[in-house]
Amino acid sequence: MFRLRLVPDNTKIPFMNGRYAGLITSAFLSIASLILFFHPGLNYGIDFRGGIVIEARTPQATDFASLRHTLTGLGMGQVALQEFGSNQDVLIRLERQPGDDAAQQVAADKVRATLATAVPGTQVRRVEAVGASVSGELFANGMMALGLAMLAMLLYIWFRFEWQFGLGAVVTLLLDITKIVGFYAVTGLQFNLVAVAAILTIMGYSINDKVVVYDRMRENLRIYKKMPLRDLIDLSINETLNRTLGTSMCTFLSVIPLALFGGEALQDFGIVLLLGVFIATTSSIFIAAPILLFLGENRLRRGAPDVQPTNAPTTP
Repeated sequence: MFRLRLVPDNTKIPFMNGRYAGLITSAFLSIASLILFFHPGLNYGIDFRGGIVIEARTPQATDFASLRHTLTGLGMGQVALQEFGSNQDVLIRLERQPGDDAAQQVAADKVRATLATAVPGTQVRRVEAVGASVSGELFANGMMALGLAMLAMLLYIWFRFEWQFGLGAVVTLLLDITKIVGFYAVTGLQFNLVAVAAILTIMGYSINDKVVVYDRMRENLRIYKKMPLRDLIDLSINETLNRTLGTSMCTFLSVIPLALFGGEALQDFGIVLLLGVFIATTSSIFIAAPILLFLGENRLRRGAPDVQPTNAPTTP
């Protein structure tokens, strides 16, 4: 029976030879991402910053210059127009208006009425008006969701494995998340509730990938009790490499249509997921494994002789 193998069986790639390069590169990117988080900062979306966003479809190709001039004349501050989908679809963003949440809704109704007058036949498909109090609450809840997810994953890994595994997984997860935040800062993609959902999804995918690799390491620790930890980690990664690459490739291919054709609401989500899959896969090999090597050397041994199955490779 034919089976597609992304890498040959019994591969012996010495991944731990690149452990220092992987950790240094990851640390550099994460530190740079933290700097970018503070300056120039993230492009917060309407969910976290407050304001008005209107999705409309005009009967003919949108005249952006004329529409921008009309909406600017309403005296609501800066107006941002963006085409998405076809040349008839336009996304209108207005800064948060002075006053409470009711003032945002009044401004949204005013824009809706202006569109109906200036461009007859325009269909308003979506209107979001978020005030300062609501946006602040949404941001706090989003950050709380990320923190609770991180804590839950730490407890799960710590309960299922030794503490070295749990610490290695959570540190790697933090490094993965900072890189995603840095990507938002560099690209200027809107950081909103969809971004929080994307990060939570990446966290789940990343920790699942690390559990698979860690589980094989734990099994091999029971079999090869005298094998040096560095060699054992390389062996475990090679044994799970086909599974890791196959899962990542399937996920990557399934997200590509979302990134290309997801529209304004989901396209950014898809793009970030593509990056997240790549980061999560590589960090399991070049970040989580080296951290475990440094933490677990001389601590993860049981002191009993090896159990050598007949089909198992010999200890180097």
